[in-house]
Amino acid sequence: MLFLKEDSLDIDADQEYCYWYQQGKLLLEDECYREAIACYNQALTFRPDDYWSWYNRAFALQELGRYEEALKSLEEAEKSKPGDYWALYYYGRIALEELDQYEIALASFDKAIAVRKNDFWANYRRADALRHLQRYPEAIAGYDAALAIKNDDYWSWCRRGDALRNLKRYSQAIASYDAALNISPDSFWTWYKRGDTCRYLDDYQGAIFSYQQAIILKPDDNYAWYNQACCAACLGLVDLCLSFLKQAIALDFNNKKLALTDPDFSQIRHLQQFKLLILESSAKS
Repeated sequence: MLFLKEDSLDIDADQEYCYWYQQGKLLLEDECYREAIACYNQALTFRPDDYWSWYNRAFALQELGRYEEALKSLEEAEKSKPGDYWALYYYGRIALEELDQYEIALASFDKAIAVRKNDFWANYRRADALRHLQRYPEAIAGYDAALAIKNDDYWSWCRRGDALRNLKRYSQAIASYDAALNISPDSFWTWYKRGDTCRYLDDYQGAIFSYQQAIILKPDDNYAWYNQACCAACLGLVDLCLSFLKQAIALDFNNKKLALTDPDFSQIRHLQQFKLLILESSAKS
């Protein structure tokens, strides 16, 4: 709630500022964001160039989902303290993660890194902005810069793998995913993407292994089961393929329709076992 003064007639401008700023800070800590913004607005009438009022006001605006206003507040904060790392970094982060304004985010992170060259987070998020812009070679270099600062960061290795995969540098992508999994072995999506990448290299055994690890983490993911079946079919492992496909169909009946036309099953579609599985699944549906 907003605390009101009993009498403000004899309070000078500095006291007025301090009062409203402190009220805003308390309300921000209590997650009363609208009330905090109102207090910071009052504080700024007494000190229009106060960095902390603009900066904290931006945080409250972000929490309310008022992202464009938050950016404007950060612009004012940076005017009050030109070249301030935190205002620049926070600006880039909101532009990147909340507004998908990747070029704007990139420019802000560039300025932040000019202030703190060896800051991990600015380098990492700069690389993310480049990846979203599909500037994959630059993104990889950005992730490398982040990893040079913090070599055990799971997300940098994982996103680096994504960028490499988009460049069809599949062996390098797998190595990057492996580095991520050494740090966080319980990541479903990294195992899943590793499986997909192995398939691009026709490494079906490696793909099956990866999908199996993904399924351990998420047993009801029908895509992993279906992709395992495709890989087993490509290897000519009929019984294994059908056991995987049976589970995939049980999880999502649409997988039966896919299997009827998927070229991965072209070598086994004529087999009686395959036909029986399709008939059995049709009867159960």
